[in-house]
Amino acid sequence: MKGKINSQFGDINISNDVIATIAGSAAVESFGIVGMASVSLKDGFVRLLKRDSLHKGIQVTVTDDNTVSLKLHIIVAYGVSIYAVSENLIEAVRYQIQEQTGLKVDSVNVFVEGVRPID
Repeated sequence: MKGKINSQFGDINISNDVIATIAGSAAVESFGIVGMASVSLKDGFVRLLKRDSLHKGIQVTVTDDNTVSLKLHIIVAYGVSIYAVSENLIEAVRYQIQEQTGLKVDSVNVFVEGVRPID
């Protein structure tokens, strides 16, 4: 389901890919995040996504009451606090989606798929 905003001029529909791209951009700008991860269900491999395909590491669900739930698959930098990075990431993603779309964010779940040294 798409996010929907009603205004005095008509309806605005926001696709899940747009919401995922906003979340992915906020994620890679956060400290301690190396990048978004894509998990191959077939092989169980995790791969680092390039900047132009960040939305593939994010699952977006929009409910009937127009709230957004997200699942982010990330790779964190070696040597950082995973808890602190995840908390910062959740707040950054929640803020950016609410500010840019006007939709309420219900939950942001973070799945750490790997740890890599910063290049």
